[in-house]
Amino acid sequence: MAFNDCSTSPLDIFSSLEHPMSLLVARNRSLNTTSSPGGHPPPAYAMSCLSMSLGVVSNLIGLAVLAGLHARFRRRAKAPFVLLARALLLTDLAGQLITGAFALYLHLEQRQGGGPPRAETARAFCGMFGACMVFFGLCPLLLGSAMAAERCGGITQPFLHAAAATVGHVRLVALLLMALALGLAVLPLLGVGGYAWQYPGTWCFLPVHGRLTPAHAALALVFAGLGLGALLLSVLCNTVSGAVLLLARRTSQLTARQSIAAGTKHRGPANASSAGMRSLDVEMMTQLAVINVVSCVCWCPFLICILLSVGKFLSGSLSTYPVRKHEQQLLLCLRLASWNQILDPWVYILLRRAVLRRVCCLLQPDRFLLPQNSSSTGSHR
Repeated sequence: MAFNDCSTSPLDIFSSLEHPMSLLVARNRSLNTTSSPGGHPPPAYAMSCLSMSLGVVSNLIGLAVLAGLHARFRRRAKAPFVLLARALLLTDLAGQLITGAFALYLHLEQRQGGGPPRAETARAFCGMFGACMVFFGLCPLLLGSAMAAERCGGITQPFLHAAAATVGHVRLVALLLMALALGLAVLPLLGVGGYAWQYPGTWCFLPVHGRLTPAHAALALVFAGLGLGALLLSVLCNTVSGAVLLLARRTSQLTARQSIAAGTKHRGPANASSAGMRSLDVEMMTQLAVINVVSCVCWCPFLICILLSVGKFLSGSLSTYPVRKHEQQLLLCLRLASWNQILDPWVYILLRRAVLRRVCCLLQPDRFLLPQNSSSTGSHR
């Protein structure tokens, strides 16, 4: 989600959150506080443009890197992983463009100071903006968990993975996960719950503060539950995969020591192919681990903040609930979550095998994790 808020008067906006017409009037009244002297764009507008441009460029570079990998590993074990990674970056790119366009539209509206649209237009705009925020927020988390599950199956059950994780099956799984996110996003547009303007009135999302209807509370809990569940699944799968890889490496080292002690060598084609397979597994697990860390750092505060806000309503403790403080916290968490789509592509740009090999050579010149000949051996499952 590409997002940077405008500096609008919170008191004016939140006195009329339930009325889209008066909300936009209040936002237009704040034009003098958002415009810079001399006709220059306000800082928030410039930051929105910078964030959107950086996200688009990063995802395009990441897609170019993955395009080369897809051509090289089209018929190999890495093809399903590359397919899911491309789907992840494509949704990140679309999210940057679409949600960024909504945010820039609000900034331009403030600068131009045009008359407020009709309430129906404002409500439709908020609904589309909120649906995009939900869809493009949930898709990367679901696709990241699918990538972790795919690698876990490939490492722990290679023969079953080779039979089940075909490119067609993986493409179907990606489409189903996107359909799940899309279904949750369009439910409020069909009359189940709804979307509302959020602090400071420059973005729309599922209502999470104050008195909520059962539908509002249920949708917010489902969104947060799916996001946290996807992160938890990714952590579990990556932990299992990492443990299996470490165990295999220790076993290989022990076998090599025993062979040296016995005065024999086992360096045939099978060993070379096994080294290439481990090289691919290590590369993909490194990428997955970093993606998982980035997703958890960026998304957990936002999802937990939603759960805490809805939990206050369900527990009936709204009288002691500092709404303004939690609204500001939710805004800060959203800003952090928006960096996930910018950082994701750099994982594939920087953590490629060639880059990892150079880093390992610098750290351990005489012994590094990814063998030099692994790029020529490849892997076939």
